[in-house]
Amino acid sequence: MGWKFYKDILPFAAMIAVECITVGLKTIFKAASLVGMSYYVFMVYSYAIATLVLLPLPLIFGRRTDLPLFKLSLLYKFFLLGLIWFLSQLCGYSGIGYSSPTLASALSNLVPAFTFILAVIFRMEKLSIRRSSTQAKIMGTIISISGALVVLLYNGPVVFSTFSPSPSFQLESHSRTSETNWVIGGLLLTAEYILLSVWYIVQSQVMKEYPEELIVVLWCNFWATIISAPVCFIAERNMNAWILKPVIAIIATVLVGIFGSSFISFVHTWGLHLKGPVYISSFRPLSIAIAAVMGVIFLGDALYLGSIVGAMIISIGFYGVIWGKAKEEEMDVDGGLEPSSDAKAPLLAAAVLQS
Repeated sequence: MGWKFYKDILPFAAMIAVECITVGLKTIFKAASLVGMSYYVFMVYSYAIATLVLLPLPLIFGRRTDLPLFKLSLLYKFFLLGLIWFLSQLCGYSGIGYSSPTLASALSNLVPAFTFILAVIFRMEKLSIRRSSTQAKIMGTIISISGALVVLLYNGPVVFSTFSPSPSFQLESHSRTSETNWVIGGLLLTAEYILLSVWYIVQSQVMKEYPEELIVVLWCNFWATIISAPVCFIAERNMNAWILKPVIAIIATVLVGIFGSSFISFVHTWGLHLKGPVYISSFRPLSIAIAAVMGVIFLGDALYLGSIVGAMIISIGFYGVIWGKAKEEEMDVDGGLEPSSDAKAPLLAAAVLQS
């Protein structure tokens, strides 16, 4: 009974909890931004908090003795990781500010598709058109991108809303928010997930040279703090904005700094080792439903038909990419074929886990 709890029940509960926490953090950020919190200030403080939280962990858990010698050239690669991460999250948080956590959760399923495309471009993913696994990944990528276009370009009728605005307000809100801000937010979020896919490509190379996740993430947060501080200070010159208020802004910053960069990463890594990437990735579309419910209840967002249809299309494409990857790995093992390069550095697994 104890082993079954650890092997089956605990991972299931942990993955649902992580998806809820991830969407919850996005919802809290959106709520804080609605009361005037600057996402420039938010990013600097959250990076700094994450760095302070991660700093003692290598000492607490001990360093591995089989790690290669730390080279000075690694600092430049860590700097590049921090820069890409900062740019990615800058697009992401500004995109959520323009749109909603629901759209962010829906478009996050594009990350495996974007990663697959970049891996092919950089020859880190081998294609064999005749193999069903490759066909599934290609079709899944196309379907995912098509679903994203549906979410961006089609709102449709309101399926559910917590309030009934007057016709004039509804027309103005729909015209301003749904047609303009929604598209801008979607484009910014798409840019975030493209940059995030680039980050996985670079990270895979760094991990081959220095395979210690905790130290890599620590350096990445450190450089993100160093890079974001002057950039965000120039962008946000209002000194009053750097004093976090109201309370929701403080809560959002602390929670994202602590849980976003430590707890969630730990649970994903543990789940990957215990159950594998296919099991972990199967919970990703759950975030769309959670985000929709949280957005409607806590933010008063309207749930549009286009968001539901687009999210369903993206989820189908997402599962196509993941199924193709799992089938490919199964064929490599059973058939004795040479594993593709990304089997050694599972980019799609990383994309699924951290998006």
